[in-house]
Amino acid sequence: MKREDIHRMIRVDQAGEFGATRIYEGQLAVMGDRGPHSQEIAHMAEQEKVHREKFDALMAKRGVRPTALQPFWSMAGYALGAGTALLGPEAAMACTAAVETEIDKHYSDQLDALEADNADPELAEMIEKFREEEREHHDAAIAHGAEKAPAYGLLSGAIRLGCRAAIKISERI
Repeated sequence: MKREDIHRMIRVDQAGEFGATRIYEGQLAVMGDRGPHSQEIAHMAEQEKVHREKFDALMAKRGVRPTALQPFWSMAGYALGAGTALLGPEAAMACTAAVETEIDKHYSDQLDALEADNADPELAEMIEKFREEEREHHDAAIAHGAEKAPAYGLLSGAIRLGCRAAIKISERI
């Protein structure tokens, strides 16, 4: 695997973890700390913050440039979080379930590529650990009523499509 491919992985993963922190910040800004599921969201937000910090450190260590779209992802993530929280606690959970479904697939694809040629054991170990936590977030969101959100299928599909687009764009820009 080429160095530029590894850098692309790190860049997009850092952007995704940054976006996740902003989604949760938006949700908590609307829901506060006493809303339904606020404690669960705060816990997930803390894990995402740790993920982002680890990718920030890896970017600095390896000289990987961040995506130029970071300011846009900041606004978009916050708006998505606040918007879904405004629709209700189940919609906030639907957002998490949708995002984590795409991140699980994304991280799994990256692990397959890294493990195929033992390209970067340090990165593979990070991604595997974070993927497991993202799966826990997905399962928690489902357990907290994600599928009860108004127009769940439509909401989930739109968010998943947006995630796939954000991944592709952040890999290149």
